[in-house]
Amino acid sequence: MKQIRVMLADEHPVVRSGLRRSLDNLDNIIVVGDVISGEQAYQTITKLRPNVLLINASMHEIGGIETLHRILTRDSNAKVIVFTMDENITFATQALSIGAQGYLSLSDDHDSLNKAIIDVAGGRKFLSDSMAKKIALRTMSGSDELIQHLTSREFEIFRLLVEGRVVEKIARLLNISHKTVANYQTVLKQKLGVHNSVELVRLAIRTGVIKP
Repeated sequence: MKQIRVMLADEHPVVRSGLRRSLDNLDNIIVVGDVISGEQAYQTITKLRPNVLLINASMHEIGGIETLHRILTRDSNAKVIVFTMDENITFATQALSIGAQGYLSLSDDHDSLNKAIIDVAGGRKFLSDSMAKKIALRTMSGSDELIQHLTSREFEIFRLLVEGRVVEKIARLLNISHKTVANYQTVLKQKLGVHNSVELVRLAIRTGVIKP
């Protein structure tokens, strides 16, 4: 079987080391590189040309969702698996709606990681049974969060705002004007039905975008 070339993107050395160690033990997968940020992932993927990019959704600075959007805008055929530390429905639905081929929770068993990479490299989508069930239950219950309807750019600005980034910092990170960020901030409050920054943070905590 031809080896699957995988690139890792996560800001935590321990997580990257653990993933690399797990994947290095598999005969059919080779890790061709690892990077510590979304920006590095975007710049490096064209050089390393992995079959699959495995990227953390909740990195600081430019997050995995924004990076995913940028990569797929440049190359719609890129195969990307987004992961989080737990089964986070908010990040999962955002990633899948943008075009990620897979979503993986690091709380899943080791076999799920291997299967996710093989499936996505083969042109199939991957979502664990437990995650698929959680998404289905939310849909059936009618408790669809307004946050799920944000665009990738709106979601990224929302995430940066609730993490405490100021408008000027967000503008620099995303290479847009201060006025554009301020406009997004107003639109976010209207879309999410909140009136101030405190309510915005409470919503982010409730949906798992940030930890309390």
